[in-house]
Amino acid sequence: MNVKVFLYFFVAILVIWAMDAININQIFKKNRVIQARVFYLLLGLALIYLITNLIYDFFLSTQIL
Repeated sequence: MNVKVFLYFFVAILVIWAMDAININQIFKKNRVIQARVFYLLLGLALIYLITNLIYDFFLSTQIL
């Protein structure tokens, strides 16, 4: 389980860095700042979860016993 925690941390840094390139100001309506931030947070958490599990499951499935 220790590997998965490290993987979550590493992927979180990558996702935050990648999502920094998105200009979310033009996507959302005016005066909807809180809703945009909540969406941005949930999108980031979902990406972190999905990418971490994809990498972890990939390495588990390709492991030769």
